[in-house]
Amino acid sequence: MRTFGTAAITFVVLVFLTGCWNRVELDEYAFVQGVAIDQAENGKDIELTIQFYRPMTGSKKIEGGPSRESYVNIKTRDKTLFEAIRDVTIHIGRKAQWSHMRVLIIGEDIARKRNIGELLDFFSRDHEPRATIFVMIGKDKAKLYLEKGKPFVETSMGQQLRESEKMASKNTGKSLKTSFINLMLELKSETGVAAVPYVYFDPKNIPISSPVTGLALMKKGKLVDIMPSKKIESLLMLLDKYKSGILQIECPGESKKKMKKMESVEVANLKTKIKVKHMGDSVSAHVSTKIDGYFGELVCTNLKTPEDVEKFNKRVQKVIEKDINSTLLLLQKQKMDVLGIGNRIYRKDPAFWYRLKPNWEDRFKNLKFTVEVKANIFNTGANLGEPVAK
Repeated sequence: MRTFGTAAITFVVLVFLTGCWNRVELDEYAFVQGVAIDQAENGKDIELTIQFYRPMTGSKKIEGGPSRESYVNIKTRDKTLFEAIRDVTIHIGRKAQWSHMRVLIIGEDIARKRNIGELLDFFSRDHEPRATIFVMIGKDKAKLYLEKGKPFVETSMGQQLRESEKMASKNTGKSLKTSFINLMLELKSETGVAAVPYVYFDPKNIPISSPVTGLALMKKGKLVDIMPSKKIESLLMLLDKYKSGILQIECPGESKKKMKKMESVEVANLKTKIKVKHMGDSVSAHVSTKIDGYFGELVCTNLKTPEDVEKFNKRVQKVIEKDINSTLLLLQKQKMDVLGIGNRIYRKDPAFWYRLKPNWEDRFKNLKFTVEVKANIFNTGANLGEPVAK
């Protein structure tokens, strides 16, 4: 009797487990690759451009017809982002699926006028978009980078921009990899300051490319300024987010020449530590940067002895110290605590921070920094330690 009862219960349970009660077929979804957010021309609505992956059957080029791209762009507009997103179904006949989204581009115009936290609230609440989405600010209109840009080696502009941002951060030291979750945490921090990758069209490059080689500075959710390209590397060093790149060192006696002779060094490892101290209500910060690298090009330097190497290291240290100090002066002039000095104070001593917070921008402007750089350029590569031309 017990065996029969057990078998009956098992049968009933299996009957309910075998069905797909909430199934959704694959062809009911359209997979999002990239999203561009702009302000509509009427100044009231949000204009949304969404790039979807378009499945290809067989050859990319249909025989007797034009070639088909592996993606398609859909544009909608409304007063809220969610409504504009839901209207996608009207155009494409499928429900947008967000879990494979690669990049989110925000137009420069709307980023200056509106708090982007309001624009991105949907992506923080919906369960499909991932927190690892790459975010960037686009010069002019964000939609242009999905509409006019053409991927070089990737299947869509969404994927191309994501890979460009990632590799620019990893190998060139000219941009920053920023995910959605990191941006939201920075904007909700005590200082509310963040640095975001900046993308623009390069008019000199044919075919058209959109290099991710800039940084946009944001405060309290709004775009404030674009970081000058010459300051980006030193800012990344200060943020301890410089992965790898090339440092150019001017040859001695070349400062007044129009065409200067330059030598180059590849950074293999860079580590920066910032120590914040306070005495009473006075705050100071010490920046310590250590660089390990390889000689990339030698034009005017011979490295025959350890003394020659040490002399070159000091030249590198002097250049980096000058660049870092120049960038610090720029940030202080703009009252932009991108380094998160205020956040460090808050984590260490919340009570002290709340005394400083009301006029922190002015305090940061006058904050005393000391900079120390230690360079160790130790490898001459396959060639000997002397210029080939000599």
